[in-house]
This record gives sequence, C-alpha cells and structure tokens, in this order.
Amino acid sequence: MSTRPDSPTQIEWLDSTPELRDPILVAAFEGWNDAGDAASMALRHLAERWDARPLAEINSELFYDFSTTRPLVTLDELHNRTLTWPNNLFTAARVPGAAHDVVMLVGLEPQLRWRTFCNEIIALAHTLGVSRVVTLGALLADVPHSRPVEVYGATDDISLMKSLDLSPSTYEGPTGITGVLTTMCGEAGIPTASFWAAIPSYVPGSPSPKAALSLVHRVCEIVGTSVFDTDLEIAAATYEREVDELLLEDEETAAYVADLEEAWDDEDTRIKVELADDPDKLVAEVEKFLRENE
Repeated sequence: MSTRPDSPTQIEWLDSTPELRDPILVAAFEGWNDAGDAASMALRHLAERWDARPLAEINSELFYDFSTTRPLVTLDELHNRTLTWPNNLFTAARVPGAAHDVVMLVGLEPQLRWRTFCNEIIALAHTLGVSRVVTLGALLADVPHSRPVEVYGATDDISLMKSLDLSPSTYEGPTGITGVLTTMCGEAGIPTASFWAAIPSYVPGSPSPKAALSLVHRVCEIVGTSVFDTDLEIAAATYEREVDELLLEDEETAAYVADLEEAWDDEDTRIKVELADDPDKLVAEVEKFLRENE
C-alpha cells in the first residue's frame, strides 16, 4: 500500500483510481451512529451484492486512541502473528442498470481529529468526482420490533427532496461523525442526504437485519436500482421471531411492547420519534441518558 502524492495525506490507495460513472459515496460508521449494527450491516450487504472491490483506506494512526480502541492480534495456521488496526475501508462498485456507480465507506467513528478525518473523505470524494454523499445511521427509539422499520431522512439536495419526499435538517445540537461529515460536505459544495433507522430500545445489543434491510432499500432508491436481499429478509424474520421468544420470558417488557404496538396501530395517536427532521436530536438525548446513568 502506498500514499499517492496527489491524494489526501491519510488515504492509502489499494487500487488505482477507477473510472466511475457519476459516483455516489455512501458511508456508515460503527459506534454511536450504528445501533443494532444496522447501518454498517446494510452497507456491507450492498458491497457484497454489488461485488465491490477494495479501493482505499484511511490510515488509522491519527484518529484513534489505541488504549481505548485497541488493535487486534491474530494467529494464522502457521502461528504467524498479524495486527489488525481500526479500519475505514472504501470500496467501489459498478452497479448494473444504474446511472451511478457507488463508492462505499464502512468504518469506525474516530475518537480524534474529526475535522481532519472528514477532510480526508471529502478530498477523496473530489478526487473521484463524487456527485453526492449519503450517510447511514441507526438509533434507539420507542418503536416496536414487530412493525415496519421507521427510516428518517433529510437532505439538502433539491432533486432528492422532490423524488424521495425529503426535507432539509433543522437540527441544532450535539452530533456524531455522520453529522460532522454531512455538514462539512455541504460546506465543500457536495450535496448530501442522511438516512437513519429506528431500533427498538428494548433490544439495544442485538444486531438488527430488519433495520439494515430498510436502509438497503433507501440506498437502492437513491442509486436507482434494486438488489438481491432474500438473505436479509430471512434474517429479519428470524430476528422478529427471536425477540418474540425473549418477550415470552419477560412480562414487563412484553406489556411495554404491546403498548407500543397499540399506539403504532392507532393512526390518531401513533407514536412518532421526535427528530425535528433529523435523528441527531434523539441521538443526543440517548447520549445524555447514558452519561447520567454511567
């Protein structure tokens, strides 16, 4: 791996710059922005289905506190040691039947130098001629697992506002790396959109293929294509069934979920997560709750 002299200083290119058709960059970060692993799961699914090839990665040295996010040591069959560092990997895919190719970034929310980190992504986007940046996230909310997944979207892209019935974000307050990246992309003149899936707060530690599936569908809408997702559909059905089984052993939580379902089904009083057109508001509330209950 080598850093190209005309590239952002912390980008290591794994392949030469490909010829991409009006590419869209889609990004998802593990951590605060990824409840139920839904955003990163969705993007990894798309990368696999579109046969995306490795393109570049961000050098992790400047952006992580390795005493908190530690590298991993693994041994192969011959007992040779390998170090694996926190990874932010870009892949590129030619999407059949779509007007856009896609660059995908799956990474881990950094702990240090967020402005530098986002500037590296923006510089790469300019190098590749990216026309739009889309960020994915997932958050904990008072929603039932047995109902369709709510996906909240916001954009500053006029064409997407019209085609996907979205609106600009009006949120003000604390934010995660996706919020910083979206804002800095806008300042750099790159149109953006953001989609967040709501994860049931009573199963915070369980990966949610159901939410990932909903995010996959939203990305496909933007790209103008569809993707094989039967495996995610099967996983989503299994997820629902397993949560149902857990509720059989917890009467208090089961009663809470029944109330959520009743409110959801009542169109006049249906619970809506108060996001002010942007889920960062709820993310901030969750962060505050966790800080107060440490």
